[in-house]
Amino acid sequence: MEINKENRKWLDNMGLSHPIVIAGPCSAETEDQVLKTAHLLKDTDTNVFRAGIWKPRTRPGGFEGVGAIGLPWLQKVKEETGMLVTTEVGNANHVELALKHGIDILWIGARTTVNPFVTQEIADALKGVDIPVLVKNPVNPDLALWLGAVERFQAAGISQLGVIHRGFSTYNSLHYRNKPLWHLAIELKKEFPNLPLILDPSHICGRRDTLLDVSQTALDLNFDGFMIETHIDPDNAWSDAAQQITPAQLNTITADLRIRKESSTGEEFQRKLNMHRKELDLIDSNIIEILGDRMGIAGEIGRLKHKENVAILQSGRWADILSKMVEDGATKGLSKDFVEEIFKAIHVESINIQHNIK
Repeated sequence: MEINKENRKWLDNMGLSHPIVIAGPCSAETEDQVLKTAHLLKDTDTNVFRAGIWKPRTRPGGFEGVGAIGLPWLQKVKEETGMLVTTEVGNANHVELALKHGIDILWIGARTTVNPFVTQEIADALKGVDIPVLVKNPVNPDLALWLGAVERFQAAGISQLGVIHRGFSTYNSLHYRNKPLWHLAIELKKEFPNLPLILDPSHICGRRDTLLDVSQTALDLNFDGFMIETHIDPDNAWSDAAQQITPAQLNTITADLRIRKESSTGEEFQRKLNMHRKELDLIDSNIIEILGDRMGIAGEIGRLKHKENVAILQSGRWADILSKMVEDGATKGLSKDFVEEIFKAIHVESINIQHNIK
């Protein structure tokens, strides 16, 4: 995939003095709710008004959106506030209806990105219509699948592109609704620096009290902006109430965010930065050496187990090790999620090494 500055022209041409802000309710519920929210957002840093018209739910029985009757409400938002409008599309019929009602930007949801067949159907429906398309990451942490969805739109002639980082689903995360796994976003930004990267902190956090911290992290990682769910009465929202905020709360968050400089030419800064980077390089080399030694010992244990016909996986010992490492990590200021992720990867590699011993 070739991404260049032409692919981000839709964003650059806005001439914004701050990262782009896409805000609005999780779901369009009534015309009154949509228009009241939009008029309040008009006086904030919001550049694009968002609202879900069709809502894919994990299980049946939940509110699945008002459907096409909500599209004229978004048209009124454009007419009355001058803001651009965006909504999620999940199939070719959604695309046709959204275009017919003058929707400015489309986004592809996480449940759609995970399905190449549906993504291709939407891409085919957009052939000949070069409208900005933003692709949310898939539910599972698969960078290739995420980029593959972007490539499908690019191949269909869509030159105005962007991606939305909404985190990745997990069954055991206590702090996040969807784990951010920042390293995947960093890898994407490193490989495709001209592909606009937008954060959806609402779906990462799942609750409103942590939105500021996660949004600041994204700014520190050079994200291009945010999509934040905003509602006139969040506690009584028909979907995802806990993660939505009021327009006034959005104003507070955007005022508190700090845009960092990419670098500094200060001589003292550069000297200290280079010194710390050299320290990190040495520590990273030591980590690799220690990991090599550890896997060598794992291999010796594997040979011993193989000789005595003993099972590779010892669940009780693994549970004890993980518990101890989490406890030790806490004394060093390391989060439980971080320590678990590191040691689970080490454990998997140790098992692979032992499994391959003949």
